[in-house]
Amino acid sequence: MVHIDTAIAGIQLSNPMMLASGILDENGYTMLEILKKGAAAVVTKSIGTSERTGYKPPVVVPIQGGLLNAVGLANPGIDNFRDEMKIALSGNRPVFGSIFGATADEFLQLGLKMEEYGATAVELNLSCPHVAGYGTEVGSDPVLVEDIVNTLKSNLKIPVFAKLSPNVTDIVEIAKAAQKADALVLINTVRAMSIDIHARKAVLTNRYGGLSGQAIKNVGVRYVYEVSKETGKEIIGVGGIENAEDLIEYIMAGASAVQIGTALYTQGKDVFSRIAAGLVEFMESEGFNRISEMIGVAVE
Repeated sequence: MVHIDTAIAGIQLSNPMMLASGILDENGYTMLEILKKGAAAVVTKSIGTSERTGYKPPVVVPIQGGLLNAVGLANPGIDNFRDEMKIALSGNRPVFGSIFGATADEFLQLGLKMEEYGATAVELNLSCPHVAGYGTEVGSDPVLVEDIVNTLKSNLKIPVFAKLSPNVTDIVEIAKAAQKADALVLINTVRAMSIDIHARKAVLTNRYGGLSGQAIKNVGVRYVYEVSKETGKEIIGVGGIENAEDLIEYIMAGASAVQIGTALYTQGKDVFSRIAAGLVEFMESEGFNRISEMIGVAVE
């Protein structure tokens, strides 16, 4: 009999799929809906110390191969997020709180709040590609990354995940700096740009943004493979997963679970159940009984 449950940092998941941060996850009811649609867990929108309005529209634009976005880390602020967490947690599945900050102290303040709100784990956004002073600007400094991860690990009781960026010189160096994290999340969006040739200007108000979707899948698989091989860390794979084959590639590259985001726009909210069915079919045909038998089998 095929079993598609898995675990990450000791957290049991009914299947390897969770909702990625930034997609339908600022509201507790939409997170609850995604859990009912088959996600094993959800990751909240990245939350900061205070409310941010983000950039002016357009902030999300469909392009060939995926979505281009520069939302600007819009969020209600941590003090206004307690009720959303309570609603999401009523689904009785893991809810991971995504947080962003500029310093270790900011991350710690946010992490402690997420822990207080009942988050199963915290995900550190060290990788947003389009907001000055946050995300990639923080996550490209290995000394700062190590300080942030170590500070939270020393003060939180719940697991700490570090979400890393592909927009750095050496992602393995950053991964090693985050070695005390309970798991790594790879990858965030790839910095990109699109121009409206008739308007003769960038399609996003911020000019450049983050590319997600099928266009970045093989980039994500490559980084999961490389970081898994070099560090042996537990990994959550992200980027361009639309079907069971995509998920299986990430698992075989070394991921224990994956996050799905853009596919909710391109494939619909039933994407989790469709991928689960395809995963079971593959495992039965290939003789795999458990997800653990597939993790990292392509790493050599």
